[in-house]
Amino acid sequence: MTDDLDDLKALMRTTPDPDADAKAATIALAMQNFDKLHANRQETSEVPRPSPDRRKKRGFMSGVYHMLEKLKSRGVLAAGTSLAALALGVVVVLPRMEAPRPAPAIVAEQPALAPQATTRMSDSADAVTAAKPAPMVAEMDQGGPLVIAEAPMAAAPLQRMAKSARPEGMILPQAAPNTETFANAPANALHITVEEPVSTFSIDVDTASYSIIRNSLLNGMLPPAEAVRVEEMVNYFPYAYAAPEVGAAPFSSQINVMQTPWNPDTRLVRIGLQGRLPALADRPPLNLVFLIDTSGSMEDPNKLPLLKQSFRLMLAQLRPEDEVAIVAYAGSAGEVLPPTRAENRDAILASLETLQAGGSTAGAEGLELAYKIAGKMGAKPEVSRVILATDGDFNVGIDDPEVLKTTIADARDSGIYLSVLGFGRGNLDDATMQALAQNGNGQAAYIDTLQEAQKVLVDQLSGALFPIANDVKIQVEWNPAQVAEYRLIGYETRALAREDFSNDKVDAGEIGAGHQVTALFEITAPDSPALRNDPLRYGEAVPPKGSDELGFLRLRYKAPGETVSALIETPVSAIQTAPDDDARFAAAVAGFGQLLGGSKYLGDWGWDQAIALAEGARGPDPFGYRIEAVNLMRLSQSLSN
Repeated sequence: MTDDLDDLKALMRTTPDPDADAKAATIALAMQNFDKLHANRQETSEVPRPSPDRRKKRGFMSGVYHMLEKLKSRGVLAAGTSLAALALGVVVVLPRMEAPRPAPAIVAEQPALAPQATTRMSDSADAVTAAKPAPMVAEMDQGGPLVIAEAPMAAAPLQRMAKSARPEGMILPQAAPNTETFANAPANALHITVEEPVSTFSIDVDTASYSIIRNSLLNGMLPPAEAVRVEEMVNYFPYAYAAPEVGAAPFSSQINVMQTPWNPDTRLVRIGLQGRLPALADRPPLNLVFLIDTSGSMEDPNKLPLLKQSFRLMLAQLRPEDEVAIVAYAGSAGEVLPPTRAENRDAILASLETLQAGGSTAGAEGLELAYKIAGKMGAKPEVSRVILATDGDFNVGIDDPEVLKTTIADARDSGIYLSVLGFGRGNLDDATMQALAQNGNGQAAYIDTLQEAQKVLVDQLSGALFPIANDVKIQVEWNPAQVAEYRLIGYETRALAREDFSNDKVDAGEIGAGHQVTALFEITAPDSPALRNDPLRYGEAVPPKGSDELGFLRLRYKAPGETVSALIETPVSAIQTAPDDDARFAAAVAGFGQLLGGSKYLGDWGWDQAIALAEGARGPDPFGYRIEAVNLMRLSQSLSN
């Protein structure tokens, strides 16, 4: 081997005499390539470069290959091969001494992006430098070719990078697919009163939409329009509604009329409901089954870890006689904690801490097991509820949507309600959250921070868990002599047919203890310049003014456990009242939602007006919810520009 190395050294020291013709040809070719390169930088060539002109592969391995090609003698070839093997050992072996062996091809999962988030990169070679990828790692399987794989990058996705801009063999990380779905419908249309005087819908106490919107904005993106449900934004905030009188219906109603902020020629009618809040000692015992998604996607800090922290807050609000059970579903479902009295707080917390995310979501018997356990935990008048917590994968063992709906409805009729808590983004199935909660007489909430968990599971615990009225429906009959046109702002997914109002078999929303519900109508008088529809040539004449009432409000509800509904009726007075801070702030939030949804009814009213109205109507704000909304409006304005 020593002779071979000596021969190689001698060969390397030998300098051949220059060939004048070869030198001239080389210089000419270099100038030609320089001209081509300069031209390509100025404009894109329309003619593809011929194969003979393609650049030869560069880099370490290419250099080794060409060196071996140039060495002719057997001894020198052997020496060159030894040096190449030594060089490969430096590339492959040394990194293994410093760090664990990476996989031959790495595909990096990126943080889940909210909908409509778009990241663009230049198609030039500078895109590679701008992204600052992790160092390339060389790896060679035994007996196989050398594979170059790029380590995962935390930077923005590079799917738009041109092939010519990335090194050959590089495997680009793929962004995690966004599979979010949202429950929504086209915005409510403007109705002509003489043609359709009655508006019927189910109440809604969910707040998930506002939390999702906030999460998108705080991550620097406008929320998708389909995630905006205006009624859930308005109902997110507490208002000073009068409580029902002792011995009266379980909730009271309050109606006021004010000028519409975005149209001085129309009026805004606010209907507010306030549920009764019984004393803590009067609450029946609680039976709670936590049905927790522990699939692999739940490992993110804002999913299972946040879920555990949230339930820890909730446990502190339970009374000693309340009971808690835990069921997990992932690779398989199972009872993590049998029914345990809340006074055994340490045992409940220890069971929560044992939960780990992993595996696919295939809880074959998750929901059925949760209902089975809930059914054994207590009897009337105790309150039993399953609380499903997930990041959006609802594979709880029942694949058929109709069977799932029937199962939840049957459990609801037997007294076991279902609430749904959403965590995380990227695969959030808001549409299914809404459907399950509505069928289960429960609430759908989205928890993205520990502060939101405090609001939903501590401050509003009674409303979330203790029902006071089921199947609550609202119907307003408008007086065509006073109201020519009207539109309901929000509640698109809660619309009911007119005949559904008196049909006790039709399910509707639930009001919990202390819950509030707000609904807003924009109405237009027959002589208002804001009318959007011309009178029909052969249509019905506008009825003469025979009453000062704008309309008539009807409410239906069932007491928990009852099958026959009760009716409440209240006239809607035409008297316009001076709006208080609550009414003005609710109007500002309704405008906020309509701006995000691209409503066509706002005219020139925009972000500046919405922000000013909300800021001026903050009033008492002990928990900072309203100032947060003002700041979210300001952020939306900036992101909209």
